Amino acid sequence: MKKNLLPIMLILIILAVLYFISSRQKAPLIPADALHKNIVSNEACTVCHGPGGKTPLKSNHPPKEQCLICHESE
Repeated sequence: MKKNLLPIMLILIILAVLYFISSRQKAPLIPADALHKNIVSNEACTVCHGPGGKTPLKSNHPPKEQCLICHESE
């Protein structure tokens, strides 16, 4: 019985790790609207989402100069 316990525990640990990795919150997609259809650089995002823009990012937003690394087009 002890021989079977170790492989079962390893499988359960691997499954738990895979579950937590897959359940990570993903960044929202870049909308497929007229305002966002020509976004090809991070600088284009800061026009509206930079400080003083129409919809600035929250202070707890991750690195603000790497938009296109996390956010993808729809």
